[in-house]
Amino acid sequence: MTGEQKRTLALYYCQNVPASGERERQDLEEKYGGNIRLFPVPCSGRLEPIHLLLALEEFADVVYIITCPEGTCRYSEGNKRAKKRVEMTRTIIASIGLEVERIGMIIGSKENPISLADHARAAMERTLRLPPSPVHN
Repeated sequence: MTGEQKRTLALYYCQNVPASGERERQDLEEKYGGNIRLFPVPCSGRLEPIHLLLALEEFADVVYIITCPEGTCRYSEGNKRAKKRVEMTRTIIASIGLEVERIGMIIGSKENPISLADHARAAMERTLRLPPSPVHN
């Protein structure tokens, strides 16, 4: 990545995402270097807007959450809670003039499971479409 394209992605993900073990996390961090920070969580529904906002404030240009497929959450409604919290966070950042695309969510598929690495690649591609965060200037 060139200096012009450098962006940092904070990626929170449900530990039930396929191929999301410690080895896979380490491989992704090695591949993307400091451009990605990975945070496994027992359930995406445990994330609050403050977690997402702090990541944007402290280091990230973009924050994504990867949830397990709808209807498969081991905590019943965690992914539904995460969806509401992402929308709430988007409302907050829009009110201060940031692009809502800086907060995103990827919902896993039960029929077509995708690995953490593939989700991370897709999120990084979306991250590069945005300019660097004005928060870090």
